[in-house]
Amino acid sequence: MKAVLALADGRVFEGKALGAAGEAGGEIIFNTSMMGYQEILTDPSYQGQIITMTYPLIGNYGTNQEDVESARPYASGFVVKEASGISSNWRAEHSLDDYLRAHGIVGIQGIDTRALTRHIRDRGAQQGVLSTEVVDPGTLVARAKARPSMAGQDLVREVTCPEPYVWEESEWEVGQGYRPAPPARFRVVAFDFGIKRNILRMLAGAGCRVTVVPATTSMEAVLAEEPDGIFLSNGPGDPEPVTYAIETLRGLIGRKPIFGICLGHQLLGLALGGSTYKLKFGHHGGNQPVMDLKPRKVEITSQNHGFAIHPDSLEAAGTELELTHINLNDRTVEGLRHRTLPVFSVQYHPESSPGPHDSSYLFGRFIDMMEAVRGSGG
Repeated sequence: MKAVLALADGRVFEGKALGAAGEAGGEIIFNTSMMGYQEILTDPSYQGQIITMTYPLIGNYGTNQEDVESARPYASGFVVKEASGISSNWRAEHSLDDYLRAHGIVGIQGIDTRALTRHIRDRGAQQGVLSTEVVDPGTLVARAKARPSMAGQDLVREVTCPEPYVWEESEWEVGQGYRPAPPARFRVVAFDFGIKRNILRMLAGAGCRVTVVPATTSMEAVLAEEPDGIFLSNGPGDPEPVTYAIETLRGLIGRKPIFGICLGHQLLGLALGGSTYKLKFGHHGGNQPVMDLKPRKVEITSQNHGFAIHPDSLEAAGTELELTHINLNDRTVEGLRHRTLPVFSVQYHPESSPGPHDSSYLFGRFIDMMEAVRGSGG
């Protein structure tokens, strides 16, 4: 079956259908990871986006029930050069094509993903439409142009959990699967802005009893849980429209230790007086070099975001904020901390699912921070 991908600026790619039949719209972005496609598809941070995988062969190890980061895929569409028809892995249960079809995800294969990626790098991430039903380029380009930008949209409300819940699963081991969480030493409230399961597993594995709460949860409700620490999760889209969370964070800063990742990092920056802006094509993949400025140590990180904190706004926010990490590709802000309060955040993903494990120590830093505050009687 023929499939067509049309971008808002008029560029059109024709290929073969992959996954479900139908039509999907979203912001076209590219991801440079070589594997982890199932984790990527199920990351809620991809809400409203059509993902292009730059690695040319995707799907060769199939899909299974364990390699997911949420209850379902959130990607609007999926673009690959070649989808493997063979699932060669002892854990494989279904092919990528079957998985996409089962979850209603429209995809396309057989296009020049290198050309598409270069186009996005040159022209920027933009809205697009992917269809197996309407294949007229002009019609699809017009539909892509009519789609709203990611900027200004509150996508967090579309992915956050409806009710609080307690997470009780730790990390995966060969022969055991996901292990039960060990006895908890700390109580952590985790805001769900689009949280990934491996974040929860790593917090639980580090000795935290994690209560996950909706993004709209009030300061009073959080403090009623009597947490030792507060975690701010990843999530999709523009942080500025998530005003309810920003206001809540302003009330929580200084009350409890806080650790933020990705969108949580951006929301924390806004709550502390910073500002954010939209990146030209975002950072999506598992090979982003980041420098921890204090020890001058470089980490290879997993990232997925289209917005960033403006570095000049940190200086304007006052001397209490310190820039801790920068991206070595484009010098964007990758981490910050408060000089006097137990508050820090990073733009990248230390839970590394998929991706390198260089940054997993940050969970230990959060544990140490809660331990120090508890020891001081705070």
